[in-house]
Amino acid sequence: MIRIIASESGSRRAELFKLVFQRGRSVTTQALEQQTRDARQAAMLGGGEERISKQHSKGKLTARERLTALLDTGSFNEIGTFVQHRTRGFGMEEHRYYGDGVVTGSGTIFGRDVFVASQDFTVFGGSVGEMHAKKIDHVMERAIKAGAPFIALIDSSGARIQEGVTSLAGYADIFQRNVDASGVIPQISLILGPCAGGAVYSPALTDFVFMVENSSYMFLTGPDVVESVTGEKVTKEELGGSTVHTVTSGVAHGSYKHELDALAAMRQLLTYLPNSCHEAPPRLPQIDPIDREIPYLDSCIQPVVPAQLAQIPSQAFPKTGQHSSFSLRQ
Repeated sequence: MIRIIASESGSRRAELFKLVFQRGRSVTTQALEQQTRDARQAAMLGGGEERISKQHSKGKLTARERLTALLDTGSFNEIGTFVQHRTRGFGMEEHRYYGDGVVTGSGTIFGRDVFVASQDFTVFGGSVGEMHAKKIDHVMERAIKAGAPFIALIDSSGARIQEGVTSLAGYADIFQRNVDASGVIPQISLILGPCAGGAVYSPALTDFVFMVENSSYMFLTGPDVVESVTGEKVTKEELGGSTVHTVTSGVAHGSYKHELDALAAMRQLLTYLPNSCHEAPPRLPQIDPIDREIPYLDSCIQPVVPAQLAQIPSQAFPKTGQHSSFSLRQ
Protein backbone atom coordinates (compact mmCIF):
# COMPACT_ATOMS: atom_id res chain seq x y z
CA MET A 1 0.00 0.00 0.00
CA ILE A 2 2.82 2.41 0.89
CA ARG A 3 4.63 1.63 -2.39
CA ILE A 4 1.46 2.25 -4.41
CA ILE A 5 0.85 5.58 -2.70
CA ALA A 6 4.50 6.59 -3.10
CA SER A 7 4.33 6.01 -6.87
CA GLU A 8 1.50 8.48 -7.28
CA SER A 9 1.83 12.18 -7.97
CA GLY A 10 2.02 14.68 -5.11
CA SER A 11 -1.64 15.72 -4.98
CA ARG A 12 -2.90 12.22 -5.58
CA ARG A 13 -0.55 10.87 -2.92
CA ALA A 14 -1.95 13.34 -0.38
CA GLU A 15 -5.51 12.29 -1.19
CA LEU A 16 -4.66 8.59 -0.79
CA PHE A 17 -2.91 9.14 2.54
CA LYS A 18 -5.93 11.12 3.76
CA LEU A 19 -8.30 8.37 2.64
CA VAL A 20 -6.28 5.63 4.36
CA PHE A 21 -6.02 7.70 7.55
CA GLN A 22 -9.76 8.37 7.63
CA ARG A 23 -10.58 4.70 7.10
CA GLY A 24 -8.14 3.68 9.82
CA ARG A 25 -9.54 6.26 12.20
CA SER A 26 -13.09 5.13 11.41
CA VAL A 27 -12.24 1.51 12.23
CA THR A 28 -10.48 2.57 15.45
CA THR A 29 -13.36 4.81 16.49
CA GLN A 30 -15.91 2.08 15.85
CA ALA A 31 -13.88 -0.37 17.93
CA LEU A 32 -13.58 2.10 20.79
CA GLU A 33 -17.29 2.89 20.67
CA GLN A 34 -18.09 -0.83 20.83
CA GLN A 35 -15.70 -1.30 23.75
CA THR A 36 -17.37 1.60 25.56
CA ARG A 37 -20.82 0.13 24.98
CA ASP A 38 -19.70 -3.27 26.24
CA ALA A 39 -18.06 -1.72 29.31
CA ARG A 40 -21.14 0.35 30.09
CA GLN A 41 -23.36 -2.71 29.79
CA ALA A 42 -21.07 -4.61 32.16
CA ALA A 43 -21.19 -1.68 34.59
CA MET A 44 -24.99 -1.81 34.61
CA LEU A 45 -24.84 -5.42 35.84
CA GLY A 46 -22.55 -4.72 38.79
CA GLY A 47 -21.40 -8.08 40.15
CA GLY A 48 -23.40 -10.03 37.58
CA GLU A 49 -26.88 -11.41 37.06
CA GLU A 50 -26.47 -14.24 39.57
CA ARG A 51 -25.61 -11.86 42.39
CA ILE A 52 -28.40 -9.50 41.36
CA SER A 53 -30.87 -12.40 41.61
CA LYS A 54 -29.54 -13.18 45.07
CA GLN A 55 -30.02 -9.54 46.06
CA HIS A 56 -33.61 -9.62 44.83
CA SER A 57 -34.27 -12.90 46.65
CA LYS A 58 -33.56 -11.06 49.91
CA GLY A 59 -36.19 -8.45 49.06
CA LYS A 60 -33.51 -5.86 48.31
CA LEU A 61 -33.08 -3.60 45.29
CA THR A 62 -29.80 -3.14 43.45
CA ALA A 63 -27.77 0.06 43.76
CA ARG A 64 -29.05 1.36 40.42
CA GLU A 65 -32.66 0.39 41.08
CA ARG A 66 -32.52 2.39 44.29
CA LEU A 67 -31.30 5.48 42.47
CA THR A 68 -34.07 5.06 39.90
CA ALA A 69 -36.64 5.10 42.72
CA LEU A 70 -35.00 8.00 44.55
CA LEU A 71 -34.33 10.47 41.73
CA ASP A 72 -36.55 12.18 39.19
CA THR A 73 -36.98 10.11 36.04
CA GLY A 74 -34.06 10.50 33.65
CA SER A 75 -32.20 13.00 35.83
CA PHE A 76 -29.28 10.83 36.96
CA ASN A 77 -25.84 11.77 35.66
CA GLU A 78 -23.30 9.15 36.66
CA ILE A 79 -19.73 9.98 37.65
CA GLY A 80 -16.95 7.39 37.56
CA THR A 81 -18.78 4.65 35.68
CA PHE A 82 -15.61 2.90 34.53
CA VAL A 83 -13.49 3.28 37.67
CA GLN A 84 -11.84 0.03 38.81
CA HIS A 85 -9.64 -0.89 41.74
CA ARG A 86 -5.90 -1.18 41.18
CA THR A 87 -5.09 -3.76 43.83
CA ARG A 88 -2.80 -6.71 43.11
CA GLY A 89 -2.52 -9.74 45.31
CA PHE A 90 -5.08 -12.03 46.97
CA GLY A 91 -6.41 -12.72 43.47
CA MET A 92 -7.86 -9.21 43.22
CA GLU A 93 -6.28 -8.57 39.81
CA GLU A 94 -8.56 -11.27 38.41
CA HIS A 95 -11.71 -9.59 39.74
CA ARG A 96 -12.21 -6.07 38.49
CA TYR A 97 -15.67 -4.57 38.20
CA TYR A 98 -16.61 -1.26 36.61
CA GLY A 99 -17.68 1.23 39.25
CA ASP A 100 -15.79 -0.63 41.99
CA GLY A 101 -18.88 -1.31 44.08
CA VAL A 102 -20.48 2.12 44.28
CA VAL A 103 -22.63 4.16 41.89
CA THR A 104 -22.06 7.90 42.24
CA GLY A 105 -23.34 10.99 40.50
CA SER A 106 -25.93 13.75 40.57
CA GLY A 107 -29.61 14.04 39.80
CA THR A 108 -32.72 15.89 40.86
CA ILE A 109 -35.53 15.35 43.37
CA PHE A 110 -38.60 17.41 42.57
CA GLY A 111 -36.36 19.44 40.29
CA ARG A 112 -33.74 20.22 42.96
CA ASP A 113 -30.13 19.16 42.48
CA VAL A 114 -28.76 16.42 44.74
CA PHE A 115 -25.60 14.31 44.77
CA VAL A 116 -25.76 10.61 45.56
CA ALA A 117 -23.64 7.56 46.31
CA SER A 118 -25.29 4.13 46.20
CA GLN A 119 -23.20 1.18 47.35
CA ASP A 120 -23.49 -2.03 45.34
CA PHE A 121 -23.51 -5.14 47.53
CA THR A 122 -23.16 -7.38 44.46
CA VAL A 123 -19.57 -6.14 44.03
CA PHE A 124 -17.27 -7.27 46.86
CA GLY A 125 -20.18 -6.99 49.30
CA GLY A 126 -20.19 -3.21 48.89
CA SER A 127 -16.84 -3.12 50.71
CA VAL A 128 -14.91 0.15 50.64
CA GLY A 129 -11.56 0.14 48.88
CA GLU A 130 -9.29 2.93 47.70
CA MET A 131 -11.08 3.81 44.44
CA HIS A 132 -14.52 3.14 45.93
CA ALA A 133 -13.75 5.73 48.61
CA LYS A 134 -12.31 8.19 46.11
CA LYS A 135 -15.56 8.11 44.15
CA ILE A 136 -17.62 8.91 47.25
CA ASP A 137 -15.17 11.59 48.36
CA HIS A 138 -15.25 13.20 44.93
CA VAL A 139 -19.04 13.37 44.69
CA MET A 140 -19.27 14.77 48.24
CA GLU A 141 -16.75 17.46 47.33
CA ARG A 142 -18.85 18.38 44.30
CA ALA A 143 -21.97 18.53 46.48
CA ILE A 144 -20.28 21.01 48.83
CA LYS A 145 -19.08 23.19 45.97
CA ALA A 146 -22.49 23.13 44.29
CA GLY A 147 -24.34 23.79 47.56
CA ALA A 148 -26.59 20.76 47.09
CA PRO A 149 -27.72 17.95 49.45
CA PHE A 150 -25.83 14.66 49.57
CA ILE A 151 -27.62 11.33 50.02
CA ALA A 152 -25.78 8.08 50.77
CA LEU A 153 -27.50 4.74 50.16
CA ILE A 154 -25.45 2.38 52.29
CA ASP A 155 -25.20 -1.38 51.77
CA SER A 156 -21.67 -2.30 52.81
CA SER A 157 -19.83 -5.06 54.63
CA GLY A 158 -17.13 -2.58 55.70
CA ALA A 159 -13.50 -2.14 54.73
CA ARG A 160 -12.06 -4.16 51.85
CA ILE A 161 -9.40 -6.03 53.77
CA GLN A 162 -7.56 -7.14 50.61
CA GLU A 163 -6.54 -3.51 50.10
CA GLY A 164 -5.20 -3.07 53.61
CA VAL A 165 -4.34 0.39 54.84
CA THR A 166 -5.41 2.14 51.62
CA SER A 167 -8.98 1.12 52.39
CA LEU A 168 -8.75 2.66 55.85
CA ALA A 169 -7.22 5.81 54.36
CA GLY A 170 -10.22 5.99 52.04
CA TYR A 171 -12.54 5.93 55.05
CA ALA A 172 -10.57 8.78 56.61
CA ASP A 173 -11.11 10.88 53.47
CA ILE A 174 -14.86 10.23 53.60
CA PHE A 175 -15.06 11.13 57.29
CA GLN A 176 -13.17 14.36 56.65
CA ARG A 177 -15.58 15.23 53.87
CA ASN A 178 -18.51 14.54 56.24
CA VAL A 179 -17.00 17.05 58.64
CA ASP A 180 -16.41 19.58 55.85
CA ALA A 181 -20.04 19.28 54.75
CA SER A 182 -21.48 19.45 58.27
CA GLY A 183 -23.58 22.56 58.67
CA VAL A 184 -23.03 23.46 55.02
CA ILE A 185 -25.29 21.05 53.10
CA PRO A 186 -27.85 18.47 54.24
CA GLN A 187 -26.35 14.99 54.56
CA ILE A 188 -28.73 12.02 54.60
CA SER A 189 -27.77 8.37 55.19
CA LEU A 190 -30.19 5.61 54.29
CA ILE A 191 -29.08 2.18 55.54
CA LEU A 192 -30.34 -0.48 53.13
CA GLY A 193 -28.36 -3.51 54.25
CA PRO A 194 -25.36 -4.21 56.44
CA CYS A 195 -23.40 -1.24 57.67
CA ALA A 196 -20.52 -2.76 59.58
CA GLY A 197 -17.07 -1.85 60.79
CA GLY A 198 -15.67 1.38 59.43
CA ALA A 199 -18.84 1.93 57.40
CA VAL A 200 -20.86 2.97 60.47
CA TYR A 201 -18.82 6.07 61.29
CA SER A 202 -19.88 8.08 58.24
CA PRO A 203 -23.66 7.85 58.91
CA ALA A 204 -23.01 8.99 62.49
CA LEU A 205 -21.53 12.20 61.07
CA THR A 206 -24.50 12.96 58.82
CA ASP A 207 -27.65 14.92 59.67
CA PHE A 208 -30.22 12.14 59.22
CA VAL A 209 -30.01 8.35 59.42
CA PHE A 210 -32.84 6.04 58.34
CA MET A 211 -33.12 2.25 58.19
CA VAL A 212 -35.30 -0.53 56.77
CA GLU A 213 -36.88 -3.12 59.04
CA ASN A 214 -35.37 -6.62 59.05
CA SER A 215 -32.71 -5.82 56.46
CA SER A 216 -30.68 -2.90 57.84
CA TYR A 217 -27.99 -3.41 60.47
CA MET A 218 -25.47 -1.05 62.01
CA PHE A 219 -22.70 -2.30 64.26
CA LEU A 220 -18.94 -2.03 64.67
CA THR A 221 -18.56 -5.79 64.65
CA GLY A 222 -20.93 -8.65 63.98
CA PRO A 223 -22.57 -11.30 66.19
CA ASP A 224 -19.85 -13.90 65.53
CA VAL A 225 -17.09 -11.67 66.87
CA VAL A 226 -19.20 -10.63 69.85
CA GLU A 227 -19.77 -14.28 70.73
CA SER A 228 -16.11 -15.20 70.34
CA VAL A 229 -15.01 -12.36 72.64
CA THR A 230 -17.79 -12.19 75.23
CA GLY A 231 -19.49 -15.55 74.87
CA GLU A 232 -22.82 -13.80 74.38
CA LYS A 233 -25.04 -14.94 71.54
CA VAL A 234 -26.93 -12.13 69.81
CA THR A 235 -28.66 -11.79 66.47
CA LYS A 236 -27.97 -9.07 63.95
CA GLU A 237 -31.33 -7.52 64.77
CA GLU A 238 -30.60 -7.48 68.51
CA LEU A 239 -27.13 -6.10 67.99
CA GLY A 240 -27.85 -3.35 65.49
CA GLY A 241 -31.25 -3.66 63.84
CA SER A 242 -33.67 -0.85 63.07
CA THR A 243 -35.57 -1.27 66.37
CA VAL A 244 -32.40 -0.97 68.42
CA HIS A 245 -31.31 2.23 66.71
CA THR A 246 -34.69 3.95 66.50
CA VAL A 247 -35.91 3.04 70.01
CA THR A 248 -32.88 2.38 72.22
CA SER A 249 -29.68 3.98 70.91
CA GLY A 250 -31.28 6.86 69.05
CA VAL A 251 -28.73 6.57 66.24
CA ALA A 252 -31.42 6.37 63.55
CA HIS A 253 -34.19 8.90 63.02
CA GLY A 254 -36.71 6.45 61.57
CA SER A 255 -37.30 3.09 59.94
CA TYR A 256 -39.49 1.79 57.15
CA LYS A 257 -40.93 -1.59 56.20
CA HIS A 258 -39.66 -1.60 52.63
CA GLU A 259 -36.89 0.05 50.68
CA LEU A 260 -39.33 1.77 48.34
CA ASP A 261 -41.09 3.32 51.33
CA ALA A 262 -37.76 4.58 52.65
CA LEU A 263 -36.70 6.02 49.30
CA ALA A 264 -40.05 7.77 48.89
CA ALA A 265 -39.64 9.22 52.39
CA MET A 266 -36.20 10.61 51.49
CA ARG A 267 -37.79 12.47 48.61
CA GLN A 268 -40.38 13.93 50.99
CA LEU A 269 -37.78 14.83 53.61
CA LEU A 270 -35.83 16.87 51.10
CA THR A 271 -38.85 19.15 50.56
CA TYR A 272 -38.38 20.40 54.15
CA LEU A 273 -34.66 21.10 53.81
CA PRO A 274 -32.67 23.93 52.20
CA ASN A 275 -30.07 23.14 49.56
CA SER A 276 -27.35 24.58 51.76
CA CYS A 277 -26.66 26.93 54.65
CA HIS A 278 -26.76 29.80 52.17
CA GLU A 279 -30.44 29.28 51.37
CA ALA A 280 -33.71 29.23 53.27
CA PRO A 281 -35.87 26.08 53.30
CA PRO A 282 -38.52 25.83 50.57
CA ARG A 283 -41.74 27.71 51.25
CA LEU A 284 -45.17 27.23 49.73
CA PRO A 285 -47.84 29.91 49.31
CA GLN A 286 -50.11 29.95 52.38
CA ILE A 287 -53.87 30.48 52.51
CA ASP A 288 -54.18 29.80 56.24
CA PRO A 289 -54.76 33.15 58.07
CA ILE A 290 -51.94 33.97 60.48
CA ASP A 291 -54.43 35.12 63.14
CA ARG A 292 -56.60 31.97 63.05
CA GLU A 293 -57.37 30.75 66.59
CA ILE A 294 -56.80 27.11 67.53
CA PRO A 295 -58.72 26.38 70.77
CA TYR A 296 -57.51 22.77 70.69
CA LEU A 297 -54.01 23.90 71.69
CA ASP A 298 -55.27 25.21 75.04
CA SER A 299 -55.87 21.69 76.35
CA CYS A 300 -54.01 19.22 74.15
CA ILE A 301 -50.82 19.04 76.23
CA GLN A 302 -52.19 18.94 79.78
CA PRO A 303 -50.64 16.58 80.78
CA VAL A 304 -48.11 15.77 78.05
CA VAL A 305 -48.98 12.45 76.44
CA PRO A 306 -47.00 11.31 73.37
CA ALA A 307 -50.11 9.94 71.68
CA GLN A 308 -51.79 13.34 72.01
CA LEU A 309 -48.73 15.18 70.73
CA ALA A 310 -48.84 13.07 67.57
CA GLN A 311 -52.41 14.27 66.97
CA ILE A 312 -51.61 17.99 67.23
CA PRO A 313 -50.84 18.56 63.52
CA SER A 314 -54.11 17.00 62.30
CA GLN A 315 -56.16 18.74 65.00
CA ALA A 316 -54.50 22.11 64.57
CA PHE A 317 -54.77 22.23 60.78
CA PRO A 318 -57.96 20.36 59.91
CA LYS A 319 -59.39 22.75 57.32
CA THR A 320 -56.49 24.33 55.46
CA GLY A 321 -55.79 21.45 53.10
CA GLN A 322 -52.11 22.33 53.25
CA HIS A 323 -50.96 20.34 56.24
CA SER A 324 -47.97 18.06 55.83
CA SER A 325 -45.44 16.70 58.29
CA PHE A 326 -42.43 14.42 58.46
CA SER A 327 -42.09 12.29 61.58
CA LEU A 328 -38.78 11.39 63.17
CA ARG A 329 -38.46 8.39 65.55
CA GLN A 330 -42.23 7.86 65.53
